[in-house]
Amino acid sequence: MTEATETKLQRPRLQIALDTTDMPSALRPLNKAISQIDVIECGTILIIAEGLKAVREIRALYPDKTILADVRIAEAGALIARNCFEAGANWVSVVAGASLTTVEQVVKVADEFGGEVQIELGEDYDADKARKWKELGAKHVIVHRSRDAEVAGTLKWGPNDIERIKELHAMGFTVTVTGGVNVKDIPFFQGAPVGVIISGRGIVKAEDPLAAATELKNTINEVWPE
Repeated sequence: MTEATETKLQRPRLQIALDTTDMPSALRPLNKAISQIDVIECGTILIIAEGLKAVREIRALYPDKTILADVRIAEAGALIARNCFEAGANWVSVVAGASLTTVEQVVKVADEFGGEVQIELGEDYDADKARKWKELGAKHVIVHRSRDAEVAGTLKWGPNDIERIKELHAMGFTVTVTGGVNVKDIPFFQGAPVGVIISGRGIVKAEDPLAAATELKNTINEVWPE
């Protein structure tokens, strides 16, 4: 399989990560910021707390939005993926450590529902394995800073991240970046083929979620003018 050729960079979509521990605290900021949101992530923490009810309720509220069920599948891929897509998810996430068999199972179910599969990279990156994910049909990858390392102030975005993004994009993936991304971080990615930018606490915990999401969206539009 040949790697994708260079194409004109598209403007990244803005994704809100809902990692609260109950539905009311997820829906309050989501409902306020929704006009600026392209992708709604029902986060791992929210799904652990509320189950796939979170996906069902948000799908009922926003039938036209892209919804990610961030369940970080490690095994039992077909079963978990089917439950997520039946609940209304468009995308499901799989951890990078999952077996290729599990990835293949998830992709097969995703294809049945017209959904897509996202692989969440860890701190270690294996380009050969990533190519195999693409061959199996995964469409998205997440490049991120660890939440724990970010809180500790020991992890920064750097040139290696840009190279990783470019390499993954060249393979044909849509590349998502996450990990406390704020308006000051976004210009760092100028010229990089980023497909989705995730903001969780930056919107959810903001005093004015709509203003926070609007500032992020405006910054994205400035960094990737069309």
